[in-house]
Amino acid sequence: MLLLDKKFYIINLFAFIFATTVYAQNHHDHSGLQHWEIPSKNPDRIILTFFENPSKSRAVTWRTDTSIKYAYAQIAEATVNSNFTQNTERYMAKTEPFDLGLYKGNKSLKVHYHSVVFNQLKPNKIYAYRVGDGNKYWSEWIQFRTAKEEYAPTKFVYFGDAQNDVLSHWSRVIRMAYQNAPDASFVIHAGDLINNAHRDYEWAQWFKSGGFIHSQWTAIPVVGNHEFIPLNKGDERKLAIQWKPQFTLPIEKELDTKLHETVYTVDYQDIRIIVLNSNGMLKEQTEYVEQQLDKSTAKWNIITCHHSVFSPAQGRDFEFARKKWKPLFDKFNVDLVLNGHDHTYARGHVPQISTNKDSKNLGTVYVTSVSGPKQYPLDKEQIKSYSNEGYQLDKSAEQTQFFQVITIENNKLTYIAYNALGEEYDRAVITKNFDTGQKQLQSK
Repeated sequence: MLLLDKKFYIINLFAFIFATTVYAQNHHDHSGLQHWEIPSKNPDRIILTFFENPSKSRAVTWRTDTSIKYAYAQIAEATVNSNFTQNTERYMAKTEPFDLGLYKGNKSLKVHYHSVVFNQLKPNKIYAYRVGDGNKYWSEWIQFRTAKEEYAPTKFVYFGDAQNDVLSHWSRVIRMAYQNAPDASFVIHAGDLINNAHRDYEWAQWFKSGGFIHSQWTAIPVVGNHEFIPLNKGDERKLAIQWKPQFTLPIEKELDTKLHETVYTVDYQDIRIIVLNSNGMLKEQTEYVEQQLDKSTAKWNIITCHHSVFSPAQGRDFEFARKKWKPLFDKFNVDLVLNGHDHTYARGHVPQISTNKDSKNLGTVYVTSVSGPKQYPLDKEQIKSYSNEGYQLDKSAEQTQFFQVITIENNKLTYIAYNALGEEYDRAVITKNFDTGQKQLQSK
């Protein structure tokens, strides 16, 4: 009996040592992390983005722990029952290892980001997709609709800075926006999605706040100044280390590689949306803006960048954009410019340049907004000074979290700003003559 007990003891000891060794090799230190920060075999941080033609493609990106070496996505035209699962197309994902420990403020965890570009889709169809390991660990089925090839009414949502206390205070805003416009085709996040570019705890908050919304509304993310900070003290500012792994975005090959996936254009039906990186290399983007506007055949042209062209907050001045980009917006009759950065609200416009002094034709509408809790006061004197450049303020607000719903139908663009309670605060309607380019503005 003693001999048997000794054998069992030795066997159990070796089993314990083996299990402990394997655990140590395959598990990371998760102490201090919330459960929703910790990567696992199950897909998390699923987000849909545009890539190539929105009527025929979408990109999806997600995250797992490193045990998932190969990942897949499945997609099919959705049906009224679950039979669509019998006709799915399977895509193998591109998998990218990523070390959160590149930034010392994070746990030194290694994760895998996976991405797939769905292509050869049919226009104006509802698709159901899921992502996972191809076997046991799958997400739920998630739906989206492709764009029409031709003109069609479009609704989308726009957020200014989320930035601070994102889970506590921004989550109610994105969820209220979804409650208001669940059928929105896409969403623009106009920079400063979080406060500390590389800090994974904050990105975890951003993804948790939106939850399934991120995987269903196609996102157009814009880089803000808080997406650029040094990795180490004394280093130059660097784009958030998570940005490129977690967002699959169009690459404009003619631009400097430093601008890749931060400057791009999306053509959605009859809307051209030009996304700019207002943090640097501005001269290099000016030619791009001119080219994209010059060759645009869209009926509506929208610009979005983080820094406000007409800054309504004290101590802010994006002079380069007013001197170099605004003349291009005037020349090509840009309809709408959507900004963030200033943590307050201002909607104004510039009349169209005309030799007729009595002309009241509308030029470009400029909006600065904020969706997060960080708020700044308006600088009314600074706003008045913009009158020298043809700017007229139409509506403003302070100490209010907003989201905006924009609907384009035929020759009418309807812009509505809602507060965090879902109450309408501001409304503007642009009516456009597509033959002449002349526009009129009605605001509430």
